[in-house]
Amino acid sequence: MTGMSTQSAEMTGRWRQKQRTREALIASARDLVTLGTTPTVEQAAERAGISRTTAYRYFTNQRALLLAAHPETGTTSLLPPDASDDPAARLNAVVERFTQLISDTEPQQRTMLRMALDPGESHTDLPLRQGRAIGWIAEALEPLRGTLTDGQVHQLALAIRSATGIEARVWLTDVAQLSNEDAMAVMRWSAQALLAAALAGQAPPTRAIDARPRRR
Repeated sequence: MTGMSTQSAEMTGRWRQKQRTREALIASARDLVTLGTTPTVEQAAERAGISRTTAYRYFTNQRALLLAAHPETGTTSLLPPDASDDPAARLNAVVERFTQLISDTEPQQRTMLRMALDPGESHTDLPLRQGRAIGWIAEALEPLRGTLTDGQVHQLALAIRSATGIEARVWLTDVAQLSNEDAMAVMRWSAQALLAAALAGQAPPTRAIDARPRRR
């Protein structure tokens, strides 16, 4: 019995050490992205004080490392536990958290955007192509089902996502030269304006959307 307990403790210890090593590599990658670089596995390993050989056991290439370092991979909902039934309040809560997340993690978001726009890469596994934000927004719009069709709710979520994501932020700050605060205010206003239009009877078009792949 003692032998089994010792073996179990050793396995648990090794698992925890592996988790710490993986988390250290991810943290290093995020730090480097924040500093303005797109880190390689070797660079993340060096910053974390981990050997290259060990690092490659966790991440076989730069792409895998950057995907793991993206900030929203584990988030399933942006609604607070006491979410209202009012779609405007729900949407405001989600969009506030979403735009703040983008602001707080802008370097990582821009890195993922560059990867998503690279014509030489396969994009199906990128966070920007996984539909996470659309799911968060659609959850906020759930009370509208019955007032709007499922297709209209989905299309409205797409429209709101297009006005509130990293792509919109890049245009507002880099092209329109808005401050961080003004850019977030415009994105949040746009989300509510789109919802108000839908509630006023100007439902979004739904032609052929069911045949299209769902994206973030």
